[in-house]
Amino acid sequence: MAGNANTRFNNVSLLSVASTLPSRVTTSEDLEARLAPAFSRLALPSRLLQRVAGVLERRNWAVGETSDDATVSAGQRALAEAGVDASEVGLLINTSVSRKHLEPSVAVRLHHGLGLPSSAINFDVANACLGFVSGMNLAANMIESGQIRYAIIVNGEDADDIQTNTIDRLLKQDSDRDGFMSEFASLTLGSGAAAAVLGRTDEHPAGHPILGGVTRAATQFHELCVGSVDGMFTDAKALLKGGLDLVVSAWKEASTEWDWSKMDLYVTHQVSSVHTNAIVKAAKLDRDRVPTTFPQYGNVGPASIPITLDEAQGTLKKGDRVLLMGVGSGLNTAMMELAW
Repeated sequence: MAGNANTRFNNVSLLSVASTLPSRVTTSEDLEARLAPAFSRLALPSRLLQRVAGVLERRNWAVGETSDDATVSAGQRALAEAGVDASEVGLLINTSVSRKHLEPSVAVRLHHGLGLPSSAINFDVANACLGFVSGMNLAANMIESGQIRYAIIVNGEDADDIQTNTIDRLLKQDSDRDGFMSEFASLTLGSGAAAAVLGRTDEHPAGHPILGGVTRAATQFHELCVGSVDGMFTDAKALLKGGLDLVVSAWKEASTEWDWSKMDLYVTHQVSSVHTNAIVKAAKLDRDRVPTTFPQYGNVGPASIPITLDEAQGTLKKGDRVLLMGVGSGLNTAMMELAW
């Protein structure tokens, strides 16, 4: 497929990735205890979140913690690890799904919190759980074009309100079993923050070159997962099938230009054990090379990929090949290769 669905970069590297996790742990047992009346009334089996999704716990912001502050913290560490001063940053892209208000952008608060210069472009990019990879792709193009030297991609997610609203609704007497399952995915969400710094490869030979990748869309499925702060409603079976078909078709089409069959690490968006196992099987991946964070952090939306990469980077050595793989509601998919 021609056009901008395939991208190659020659002089862009990932310089650092960092994450900040909330201190409050919420187990799936905790959530099911709060939902006990609904489980009893609907005759649902116990340990549903653990057995079906594989989510044992997730993180939520404690008193005094906020997703914005955590994102700034992750950004500060990412800049420090990259050896880049805030004054040198030319672009900040916030990719969060979570937002407290529609206007202004979340990016402006983070721009201020990080002490970036007035010359630094800043804005939000929304692409569901694919947002962070989309932000990296956009920033890489701007670096490659020479418009900027450094970019910082950030993300902070807060699952508290959506889970509270979901639990309150599911406890009402008029909720039925189908309604419960349509909101099941909301209960797997977690909170967290992450940041990554990108720069020029020729200026940072110790960085990790971003080689490029592919994007594909199947927007006929735009109604399969619809969410807001009030709740997230999904057709789980159709969403899994549509997402899997999209990933597999993109994988096959990309194979004419990219050889991703033997990567050293596959960093996938963290949804559940069902989704991870399905992608591993469909793409014939080596399961030992697919790290998972959803069992302890849940689905942290766009932050899932950078959080997982951050936790796995200690296992990587120079020359390793890394593939970032994500699917976002809508549906969109993207795959991006890094040379570690």
